Amino acid sequence: MTDMLVTLENLGFLGVGFVLGVVGCALLVRITGAMAATRMKQVSDQALYQHANRFMEMADRYFKGYVREAKKDFSIQGQALRQTMDPVRQAMDQYETRLRAMEASRERTNGAVFEQLAQMGRVQHQLHLETGNLVKALRLPHVRGRWGEITLRKVAELAGMARYCDFQEQPVKGAGKGALRPDMVVTLPSNRRIVVDAKVPLMAYLDALEADNEEEKQARMADHARQVAVHINQLASKNYAAAFSPSPEFVVLFIPGENFFSAALSQQPTLIEQGVEKGVILATPTTLIALLKSVSYAWQQKEGIENAEKIRTAGMTLYRRLCAMAESMNRLGKDIDTCAASFNRAVNVMEKKVMLPARELECLGVASRKMPDISSIDPPDTGTRVFKERSDREK
Repeated sequence: MTDMLVTLENLGFLGVGFVLGVVGCALLVRITGAMAATRMKQVSDQALYQHANRFMEMADRYFKGYVREAKKDFSIQGQALRQTMDPVRQAMDQYETRLRAMEASRERTNGAVFEQLAQMGRVQHQLHLETGNLVKALRLPHVRGRWGEITLRKVAELAGMARYCDFQEQPVKGAGKGALRPDMVVTLPSNRRIVVDAKVPLMAYLDALEADNEEEKQARMADHARQVAVHINQLASKNYAAAFSPSPEFVVLFIPGENFFSAALSQQPTLIEQGVEKGVILATPTTLIALLKSVSYAWQQKEGIENAEKIRTAGMTLYRRLCAMAESMNRLGKDIDTCAASFNRAVNVMEKKVMLPARELECLGVASRKMPDISSIDPPDTGTRVFKERSDREK
C-alpha cells in the first residue's frame, strides 16, 4: 500500500514536472521564436536597407546620367523650339502692340462718339427749344406775314428775277380804304404784270400737329383747308387784275410751304379748281419758281431780240461807213496816180531843161562831185488799186 502511494505521488510529481516542462518548453520556444523573429527582422531590415541604399545609388547614377542627357536634349530642343517660335513670338508681340493701339484708338473714338452724341443731345435740346419759340412766334399774325414776304422774295431771287426781270414789293394802288397793296408785282415783257400775294394759314395747321387724338387732328385740318378757301375768296374779291392793268386775269396766292398746301388739299381736293374758277392760282415755292423761271426765260428771249436788233442796226451803220470809206480810198488812189504823172512830167522837164546844162559844167570840171541821175516813177509799178464794184452775179 505504501508503495502504491509512493508511486502515485511520484506520478503526480512526474505529471507536474511534465506540465512544467511543457510550459517551460513553450515559453522557451516563444522566447526563442521572438528572439529569432527579432533577429530575422533586424537582419531583413538591414538587408532591405542595404538593398535600398544600393538601389538608390544605382537609381541616382542612372537618373543623373538620364538628367544630363535630358538636359542636353532639352537644351537643343529648346533652342530649336525658340528658333521656331521666335517669329510667332514676334508676330504675337506685334499683334499685341497693334491690339493695344487699336484699343487706345477705340477708346479715343468712343470718347469722341460719346462727345458727339452729347453734343447732338444738347443741339437737339436747343433745337427743341428754338422750335418751340418758332411755333410761338408763328402764331403771331405779323410774324407769319413777314415770314411769307421773306420766303416770297427768296423764291424770286432763286428764280433769277433780280437779273432778268423787274419786280416790286408791296406796291400801293389807290388811296384810303380801297387801296390795294399786294406782296409782289412781277413785270412781264411788253409791260404786263403778275400779282402775287403771300398768305400763311398756319394757326389751324399748328393746332392739328399738337392735337391729342385723331378726331381733333382731322377737325383742325378741316379748319385749315377752310382758312385756305377763305383766302381764295378774299383775293378774288380784291380784283387785282383791274388795278394793275395790263395784267393776266388771275392773281397768284403764294403759300410758303408744300406741307401746308398738301394738308389743305387732303381735306378739300377741289381747292385748285375753286381757285381757277375765281381767278386765283395756288402756288407753293416749287410751282412759283417754275412760273418765275418761265418769266425769266421770256425776259431772256426779249433781251435776245433787242440785242439782235441792235446788232442789225450796228451792222448796217458799219456797212454804210465801209462803203463811204471805199469811195474815199478810190478817190485817194486817183489823186495819187495824178500826182505821180505830174511828178514824172516835172522830172522830164528838169532832165531836158536843167540837167543837161548842169552835166556840161560837170564835164568842164567845175563841180567836185558827180551829179546823180533823177529816176522817174514808173506808172505800171506804182499804180494804185481801185475798189471795184461787184457785178450782179458776184452779189
